[in-house]
Amino acid sequence: MQHVLAATANALEILVINLQGLQFCLRTTSIREIRGWSPVTPLPYTPYEMIGISNLRGTVIPIIDLSVKLGMEPIHATERSAIVVAEVEGSIIGLLVEGVSDIMTVSGDLLQPVPAAAGVSGEYADGIITQGAAMICFLNLERMFQDVTGHYYSHAA
Repeated sequence: MQHVLAATANALEILVINLQGLQFCLRTTSIREIRGWSPVTPLPYTPYEMIGISNLRGTVIPIIDLSVKLGMEPIHATERSAIVVAEVEGSIIGLLVEGVSDIMTVSGDLLQPVPAAAGVSGEYADGIITQGAAMICFLNLERMFQDVTGHYYSHAA
């Protein structure tokens, strides 16, 4: 029985998202909801990755293009795009992604360290999850947004 509990404690529940033809994943504990794409209201003088704001049931939240935050080309939003609403350090943000692939539980043993040669990009990742030939970058939202928490985020009620 202890072996089963240990295996469960080592499990990672993840949301798999698509960006620029690549797969990334986020820990589900930080995800509040997944919404379909709807146009946002742009604001002047905001960071480049912030494409605007949206009204989430009476609360205005910033919408971040996760592709841009990761140093890639901006997403051209379509009806297949999604907004992943996450809570990071007590702040609510919306993350624009090209799509959501799956919600799954994987063994923590599948998590490999980010290669040292990855440099700065490794700062945002907890590791790489390998599944057969597929590799999924496991993002750490707390580290990704730690330097700007409270700057343009809506605090959770």
